[in-house]
Amino acid sequence: MADVLDRPVAAPVTRLHAFLNAHLPTVSIAVVLLAVVTLFSFTAETFLSWDNALNVLRQTSPALIVAVAMTFVVATAGIDLSVGSVMALSGVLLAVLVSHGVEPGLALVTVVAAGAAIGIVNGWCSCYQRIPSFIVTLATLGIIRGIALRATNGYSIALSDDGWVGFLGHGRVAGIPVQALIAGVVTVAGWVAFHMTPFGRYVVALGSQRESLRRAGVNVRLVGALVFVLAGSAAALAGTLVALRLDSGSANQGVGFELTVITAVVLGGTSLFGGRGSVTGTVLAVLTLGLIENGLSLAHVNPFYVQIVQGAILLGAVVINAKLFGQIFLQRS
Repeated sequence: MADVLDRPVAAPVTRLHAFLNAHLPTVSIAVVLLAVVTLFSFTAETFLSWDNALNVLRQTSPALIVAVAMTFVVATAGIDLSVGSVMALSGVLLAVLVSHGVEPGLALVTVVAAGAAIGIVNGWCSCYQRIPSFIVTLATLGIIRGIALRATNGYSIALSDDGWVGFLGHGRVAGIPVQALIAGVVTVAGWVAFHMTPFGRYVVALGSQRESLRRAGVNVRLVGALVFVLAGSAAALAGTLVALRLDSGSANQGVGFELTVITAVVLGGTSLFGGRGSVTGTVLAVLTLGLIENGLSLAHVNPFYVQIVQGAILLGAVVINAKLFGQIFLQRS
């Protein structure tokens, strides 16, 4: 009789415990996000204004697009350090094509296709030639940045803001920046692909059970290569959005951008060992980093401290990630 009476009380507690175990990284970053909002709401007068919220959404849109794609890469136990350079080259290429009279729509498609092609190179070297992705993408980081600098000689190339191209850079729909809406569409598509499709399950399994996945008949090398194509395409799209927002393409765009993206992915709960990831956590982490940068700026803190704070957050996230997921990995093996 006592056992029967205890069940209704114990069951919710058990479900809550199971939920926290399964989603602890996401819950943690949500708590951090709430703490950041609370802190800066008292230290910066305009932090909680609607205009500032829209500004943060627009500023974080490129990072959000690339971080969602990077979640796929890191979940396979890979990494892509070239996304910042791809972003810079994409902005430069778009500006060059449009300035030479290429129709903006065709130029945009060409730029995203070029980003996908870079992703194919990264994926082929990493997955078919078995070269560590860290080495491959570190090399392409330098190559692509060098090409962008050589093409522009270090100068920015002006980009016209006429027509729908300008609308992509500065337009709004119902008061919401178009770039934030594009990032929202990419995020929803990424969430569905990662959590609701067989491809997403293959990506997660590739990071933790590669041999079992291969024996099940899945082309593991193709799955591994496709995530780099996603990252390259996303970086190219992000590069075009930044160039359209700034009305120019510059080879100096995106320096250190890869660190911001990787920080967000790791903070969001995706394991550097692969086999686990969360698009929701990545989104919350991107917003957290964006709000920290925005809040420090509104509080008139020296901008150099932003890099220090971001570096400290990355170091802390990597240490926690290694401790937490390393123990889980050892328990499974």
